[in-house]
Amino acid sequence: MSFRFTARLPLSRHAVDRDNDARARTDLFETLWADAGTRLLPLWHGKALLAEPLSTELENAAPRVLLLAPAELAAGPGASGLQVYLGRSLDPDAAEPVGTPIIAVPLDDEQAAALEPDESRWVGLRDYATLLSDRDTGIFTESLGILHWHESHPHCPRCGAATEVTTGGWVRHCPVDGSQVFPRTDAAVIVLITDDQDRVLLGSNAMWEANRYSLLAGFVEPGESFESAVVREVFEESGLRVADPVYHGSQPWPFPASIMVGFTARLADGQHSSGLVPDGTEILDLRWFSRAELSDSENGIMLPGASSIARALIDDWLVRPATVSPGV
Repeated sequence: MSFRFTARLPLSRHAVDRDNDARARTDLFETLWADAGTRLLPLWHGKALLAEPLSTELENAAPRVLLLAPAELAAGPGASGLQVYLGRSLDPDAAEPVGTPIIAVPLDDEQAAALEPDESRWVGLRDYATLLSDRDTGIFTESLGILHWHESHPHCPRCGAATEVTTGGWVRHCPVDGSQVFPRTDAAVIVLITDDQDRVLLGSNAMWEANRYSLLAGFVEPGESFESAVVREVFEESGLRVADPVYHGSQPWPFPASIMVGFTARLADGQHSSGLVPDGTEILDLRWFSRAELSDSENGIMLPGASSIARALIDDWLVRPATVSPGV
Protein backbone atom coordinates (compact mmCIF):
# COMPACT_ATOMS: atom_id res chain seq x y z
CA MET A 1 0.00 0.00 0.00
CA SER A 2 1.43 3.36 -1.05
CA PHE A 3 0.96 6.56 0.89
CA ARG A 4 1.07 8.71 -2.26
CA PHE A 5 -2.69 9.21 -2.25
CA THR A 6 -2.91 9.90 1.49
CA ALA A 7 -0.06 12.42 1.21
CA ARG A 8 -2.21 14.46 -1.18
CA LEU A 9 -5.12 14.69 1.24
CA PRO A 10 -5.07 18.20 2.75
CA LEU A 11 -6.04 17.26 6.30
CA SER A 12 -3.74 14.22 6.43
CA ARG A 13 -0.66 16.41 6.11
CA HIS A 14 1.42 17.10 9.20
CA ALA A 15 4.90 18.14 10.29
CA VAL A 16 4.74 17.83 14.07
CA ASP A 17 6.18 15.34 16.55
CA ARG A 18 3.29 14.85 18.98
CA ASP A 19 5.86 14.20 21.72
CA ASN A 20 3.72 11.76 23.68
CA ASP A 21 6.28 11.23 26.46
CA ALA A 22 6.17 14.90 27.46
CA ARG A 23 2.41 14.76 28.09
CA ALA A 24 2.91 12.84 31.34
CA ARG A 25 4.92 15.65 32.96
CA THR A 26 2.93 17.32 35.72
CA ASP A 27 4.82 20.59 35.19
CA LEU A 28 4.47 20.52 31.40
CA PHE A 29 2.43 23.67 30.89
CA GLU A 30 4.20 25.61 33.63
CA THR A 31 7.53 24.84 31.98
CA LEU A 32 6.34 25.59 28.44
CA TRP A 33 4.70 28.92 29.34
CA ALA A 34 7.94 29.97 31.04
CA ASP A 35 9.89 29.22 27.85
CA ALA A 36 9.97 32.21 25.48
CA GLY A 37 10.52 29.78 22.61
CA THR A 38 7.13 28.12 23.08
CA ARG A 39 4.44 29.08 20.61
CA LEU A 40 0.69 29.28 21.22
CA LEU A 41 -1.98 28.61 18.59
CA PRO A 42 -4.97 30.80 19.54
CA LEU A 43 -8.35 29.45 18.43
CA TRP A 44 -11.77 31.02 18.62
CA HIS A 45 -14.96 29.14 17.76
CA GLY A 46 -12.97 26.67 15.69
CA LYS A 47 -11.09 29.36 13.78
CA ALA A 48 -7.46 30.44 13.73
CA LEU A 49 -5.81 33.76 12.93
CA LEU A 50 -3.73 34.34 9.85
CA ALA A 51 -0.28 35.80 10.41
CA GLU A 52 0.92 38.88 8.60
CA PRO A 53 3.43 38.27 5.76
CA LEU A 54 7.01 38.01 7.02
CA SER A 55 7.96 40.95 4.79
CA THR A 56 6.55 43.05 1.97
CA GLU A 57 8.52 40.90 -0.49
CA LEU A 58 6.51 37.83 0.63
CA GLU A 59 3.00 39.24 0.35
CA ASN A 60 2.13 36.57 -2.21
CA ALA A 61 3.56 33.76 -0.10
CA ALA A 62 1.34 31.00 1.29
CA PRO A 63 -0.70 32.08 4.32
CA ARG A 64 0.45 31.06 7.80
CA VAL A 65 -1.46 30.61 11.02
CA LEU A 66 -0.55 33.04 13.75
CA LEU A 67 1.55 31.59 16.56
CA LEU A 68 2.16 33.69 19.66
CA ALA A 69 4.94 33.76 22.23
CA PRO A 70 3.65 33.23 25.80
CA ALA A 71 4.21 36.91 26.63
CA GLU A 72 1.86 37.88 23.79
CA LEU A 73 -1.01 36.10 25.53
CA ALA A 74 -0.23 37.20 29.05
CA ALA A 75 -3.78 36.48 30.26
CA GLY A 76 -3.19 32.77 29.69
CA PRO A 77 -5.86 30.27 28.61
CA GLY A 78 -9.50 31.33 28.37
CA ALA A 79 -12.14 31.13 31.05
CA SER A 80 -12.24 27.31 30.80
CA GLY A 81 -8.51 27.05 31.44
CA LEU A 82 -8.31 24.46 28.68
CA GLN A 83 -5.10 24.06 26.72
CA VAL A 84 -3.62 21.19 24.72
CA TYR A 85 0.00 20.36 24.03
CA LEU A 86 0.21 19.65 20.29
CA GLY A 87 3.87 18.63 20.14
CA ARG A 88 7.01 20.01 18.53
CA SER A 89 7.36 21.54 15.07
CA LEU A 90 9.28 19.51 12.49
CA ASP A 91 9.00 21.99 9.63
CA PRO A 92 12.43 23.35 8.60
CA ASP A 93 10.75 26.00 6.44
CA ALA A 94 8.54 27.43 9.17
CA ALA A 95 9.25 30.75 10.84
CA GLU A 96 9.80 28.86 14.10
CA PRO A 97 12.83 26.56 14.60
CA VAL A 98 12.47 22.79 14.38
CA GLY A 99 11.66 21.52 17.87
CA THR A 100 9.47 24.48 18.83
CA PRO A 101 6.77 23.32 21.28
CA ILE A 102 3.22 24.36 20.33
CA ILE A 103 0.15 24.66 22.56
CA ALA A 104 -3.44 25.07 21.34
CA VAL A 105 -5.27 27.68 23.41
CA PRO A 106 -9.02 28.22 22.85
CA LEU A 107 -9.98 31.82 23.60
CA ASP A 108 -13.21 33.23 24.97
CA ASP A 109 -14.96 36.06 23.15
CA GLU A 110 -13.31 38.79 25.21
CA GLN A 111 -9.81 37.42 24.66
CA ALA A 112 -10.39 36.93 20.94
CA ALA A 113 -11.69 40.47 20.51
CA ALA A 114 -8.70 41.86 22.41
CA LEU A 115 -6.28 39.88 20.26
CA GLU A 116 -7.99 40.59 16.91
CA PRO A 117 -11.32 42.42 16.71
CA ASP A 118 -11.53 42.02 12.92
CA GLU A 119 -13.47 38.75 12.64
CA SER A 120 -12.56 38.39 8.96
CA ARG A 121 -9.01 37.50 9.99
CA TRP A 122 -10.28 34.49 11.93
CA VAL A 123 -10.46 31.72 9.32
CA GLY A 124 -11.83 28.18 9.15
CA LEU A 125 -9.87 25.05 8.35
CA ARG A 126 -12.11 24.00 5.45
CA ASP A 127 -11.35 27.23 3.60
CA TYR A 128 -7.59 27.28 4.19
CA ALA A 129 -6.57 23.61 4.44
CA THR A 130 -5.28 23.52 0.87
CA LEU A 131 -3.36 26.81 1.26
CA LEU A 132 -1.53 26.30 4.54
CA SER A 133 1.72 24.39 5.00
CA ASP A 134 1.82 20.78 6.14
CA ARG A 135 2.76 21.90 9.66
CA ASP A 136 0.04 24.55 9.93
CA THR A 137 -2.68 22.34 8.46
CA GLY A 138 -1.61 19.54 10.79
CA ILE A 139 -1.75 21.56 14.00
CA PHE A 140 -5.03 23.20 12.95
CA THR A 141 -6.60 19.78 12.28
CA GLU A 142 -5.17 18.29 15.47
CA SER A 143 -6.45 21.21 17.53
CA LEU A 144 -9.99 21.09 16.20
CA GLY A 145 -10.27 17.37 16.75
CA ILE A 146 -9.12 17.40 20.36
CA LEU A 147 -10.96 20.60 21.32
CA HIS A 148 -14.25 19.33 19.87
CA TRP A 149 -13.79 16.21 21.98
CA HIS A 150 -13.30 18.28 25.13
CA GLU A 151 -16.45 20.27 24.37
CA SER A 152 -18.57 17.14 24.09
CA HIS A 153 -17.04 15.11 26.95
CA PRO A 154 -16.97 17.32 30.06
CA HIS A 155 -18.43 14.63 32.34
CA CYS A 156 -17.61 11.08 33.30
CA PRO A 157 -19.66 8.60 31.22
CA ARG A 158 -19.88 6.27 34.23
CA CYS A 159 -21.02 8.51 37.07
CA GLY A 160 -21.68 11.92 35.49
CA ALA A 161 -19.11 13.80 37.58
CA ALA A 162 -17.22 16.70 36.03
CA THR A 163 -13.87 15.43 34.77
CA GLU A 164 -10.45 17.05 35.07
CA VAL A 165 -8.12 17.60 32.11
CA THR A 166 -4.74 15.87 32.46
CA THR A 167 -1.84 14.55 30.38
CA GLY A 168 -1.19 17.68 28.38
CA GLY A 169 -4.86 17.98 27.44
CA TRP A 170 -5.15 14.44 26.06
CA VAL A 171 -7.00 12.70 28.91
CA ARG A 172 -9.95 13.56 31.15
CA HIS A 173 -9.82 12.06 34.65
CA CYS A 174 -12.84 11.41 36.85
CA PRO A 175 -12.09 12.46 40.45
CA VAL A 176 -14.98 10.34 41.77
CA ASP A 177 -14.41 6.86 40.34
CA GLY A 178 -10.83 7.35 39.14
CA SER A 179 -11.56 6.38 35.53
CA GLN A 180 -9.90 7.98 32.53
CA VAL A 181 -11.65 9.14 29.37
CA PHE A 182 -9.59 9.27 26.18
CA PRO A 183 -10.28 11.15 22.93
CA ARG A 184 -12.44 9.30 20.45
CA THR A 185 -12.63 9.43 16.70
CA ASP A 186 -15.62 8.09 14.78
CA ALA A 187 -14.65 6.08 11.71
CA ALA A 188 -16.68 6.64 8.56
CA VAL A 189 -16.22 4.97 5.17
CA ILE A 190 -16.54 6.90 1.93
CA VAL A 191 -16.59 5.07 -1.38
CA LEU A 192 -16.17 5.83 -5.08
CA ILE A 193 -18.36 3.33 -6.95
CA THR A 194 -18.00 2.63 -10.66
CA ASP A 195 -20.23 0.64 -13.01
CA ASP A 196 -19.41 -1.44 -16.10
CA GLN A 197 -19.35 1.75 -18.20
CA ASP A 198 -16.75 3.23 -15.84
CA ARG A 199 -19.11 5.90 -14.60
CA VAL A 200 -19.02 7.11 -11.01
CA LEU A 201 -22.02 7.14 -8.68
CA LEU A 202 -22.73 10.38 -6.83
CA GLY A 203 -25.55 11.26 -4.46
CA SER A 204 -27.21 14.49 -3.37
CA ASN A 205 -27.75 14.80 0.37
CA ALA A 206 -31.04 16.05 1.77
CA MET A 207 -29.24 18.94 3.49
CA TRP A 208 -27.57 20.24 0.32
CA GLU A 209 -28.55 22.29 -2.69
CA ALA A 210 -30.19 20.19 -5.41
CA ASN A 211 -27.16 20.39 -7.72
CA ARG A 212 -24.52 19.40 -5.11
CA TYR A 213 -23.27 15.82 -5.36
CA SER A 214 -20.69 13.72 -3.55
CA LEU A 215 -19.66 10.13 -2.88
CA LEU A 216 -21.69 7.85 -0.63
CA ALA A 217 -20.45 7.61 2.94
CA GLY A 218 -21.49 6.47 6.38
CA PHE A 219 -20.29 5.61 9.86
CA VAL A 220 -18.85 2.23 10.77
CA GLU A 221 -21.05 0.37 13.24
CA PRO A 222 -19.83 -1.62 16.28
CA GLY A 223 -18.51 -5.05 15.33
CA GLU A 224 -18.18 -4.11 11.66
CA SER A 225 -15.15 -4.03 9.39
CA PHE A 226 -14.51 -1.12 7.05
CA GLU A 227 -15.23 -3.33 4.04
CA SER A 228 -18.52 -4.56 5.48
CA ALA A 229 -19.50 -0.97 6.24
CA VAL A 230 -18.88 -0.06 2.58
CA VAL A 231 -21.22 -2.80 1.36
CA ARG A 232 -23.93 -2.02 3.92
CA GLU A 233 -23.88 1.77 3.55
CA VAL A 234 -24.01 1.65 -0.22
CA PHE A 235 -26.97 -0.72 -0.14
CA GLU A 236 -28.82 1.36 2.47
CA GLU A 237 -28.36 4.60 0.55
CA SER A 238 -28.70 3.39 -3.04
CA GLY A 239 -30.21 -0.11 -3.11
CA LEU A 240 -27.13 -1.39 -4.93
CA ARG A 241 -24.74 -4.17 -3.95
CA VAL A 242 -21.02 -3.54 -4.48
CA ALA A 243 -18.00 -5.80 -4.49
CA ASP A 244 -14.23 -5.62 -4.09
CA PRO A 245 -13.89 -2.63 -1.72
CA VAL A 246 -10.29 -1.41 -2.06
CA TYR A 247 -8.75 0.90 0.54
CA HIS A 248 -7.16 4.07 -0.86
CA GLY A 249 -6.35 6.26 2.13
CA SER A 250 -7.77 8.06 5.14
CA GLN A 251 -8.15 11.64 6.29
CA PRO A 252 -9.14 13.12 9.65
CA TRP A 253 -12.30 15.19 9.46
CA PRO A 254 -12.62 17.12 12.73
CA PHE A 255 -16.13 18.44 12.02
CA PRO A 256 -16.51 17.38 14.73
CA ALA A 257 -14.76 14.03 15.30
CA SER A 258 -14.44 11.71 12.32
CA ILE A 259 -11.81 9.99 10.25
CA MET A 260 -12.86 9.35 6.68
CA VAL A 261 -11.63 6.00 5.32
CA GLY A 262 -11.62 6.10 1.53
CA PHE A 263 -12.46 3.12 -0.71
CA THR A 264 -13.23 2.33 -4.30
CA ALA A 265 -15.68 -0.43 -5.24
CA ARG A 266 -17.48 -1.81 -8.29
CA LEU A 267 -21.02 -2.99 -8.82
CA ALA A 268 -21.42 -6.61 -7.77
CA ASP A 269 -22.08 -9.22 -10.46
CA GLY A 270 -25.72 -9.22 -11.49
CA GLN A 271 -26.31 -5.64 -10.35
CA HIS A 272 -27.61 -3.15 -12.89
CA SER A 273 -26.66 0.51 -12.74
CA SER A 274 -30.26 1.47 -13.48
CA GLY A 275 -31.49 0.02 -10.19
CA LEU A 276 -30.90 3.14 -8.09
CA VAL A 277 -33.10 3.55 -5.02
CA PRO A 278 -32.21 6.65 -2.95
CA ASP A 279 -33.08 6.11 0.69
CA GLY A 280 -35.18 9.29 0.64
CA THR A 281 -33.91 10.35 4.05
CA GLU A 282 -30.22 11.14 3.68
CA ILE A 283 -29.93 10.76 -0.09
CA LEU A 284 -32.59 12.38 -2.26
CA ASP A 285 -31.03 11.81 -5.67
CA LEU A 286 -28.48 9.47 -7.22
CA ARG A 287 -26.81 9.81 -10.60
CA TRP A 288 -24.12 8.10 -12.65
CA PHE A 289 -21.59 10.52 -14.14
CA SER A 290 -19.05 9.99 -16.90
CA ARG A 291 -15.67 11.69 -16.88
CA ALA A 292 -16.83 14.01 -19.63
CA GLU A 293 -19.86 15.09 -17.63
CA LEU A 294 -17.89 15.85 -14.47
CA SER A 295 -15.14 17.61 -16.43
CA ASP A 296 -17.64 19.93 -18.12
CA SER A 297 -17.44 23.30 -16.37
CA GLU A 298 -20.86 24.20 -17.74
CA ASN A 299 -22.74 21.27 -16.18
CA GLY A 300 -23.76 23.21 -13.06
CA ILE A 301 -22.84 20.30 -10.78
CA MET A 302 -21.26 21.27 -7.46
CA LEU A 303 -18.65 18.78 -6.28
CA PRO A 304 -17.15 18.36 -2.77
CA GLY A 305 -14.73 21.00 -1.52
CA ALA A 306 -11.01 20.77 -2.20
CA SER A 307 -10.21 19.92 1.44
CA SER A 308 -12.26 16.71 1.40
CA ILE A 309 -11.20 13.14 0.67
CA ALA A 310 -14.32 12.85 -1.50
CA ARG A 311 -12.91 15.41 -3.91
CA ALA A 312 -9.51 13.71 -3.88
CA LEU A 313 -11.06 10.35 -4.78
CA ILE A 314 -13.08 11.93 -7.59
CA ASP A 315 -10.07 13.82 -8.95
CA ASP A 316 -7.99 10.63 -8.80
CA TRP A 317 -10.67 8.79 -10.81
CA LEU A 318 -10.91 11.59 -13.37
CA VAL A 319 -7.27 11.19 -14.39
CA ARG A 320 -7.27 7.39 -14.28
CA PRO A 321 -7.44 5.49 -17.62
CA ALA A 322 -11.00 4.42 -18.42
CA THR A 323 -11.80 0.74 -17.89
CA VAL A 324 -15.02 -0.29 -19.62
CA SER A 325 -16.16 -3.89 -19.36
CA PRO A 326 -16.13 -5.95 -22.59
CA GLY A 327 -19.35 -5.85 -24.54
CA VAL A 328 -20.48 -2.50 -23.17
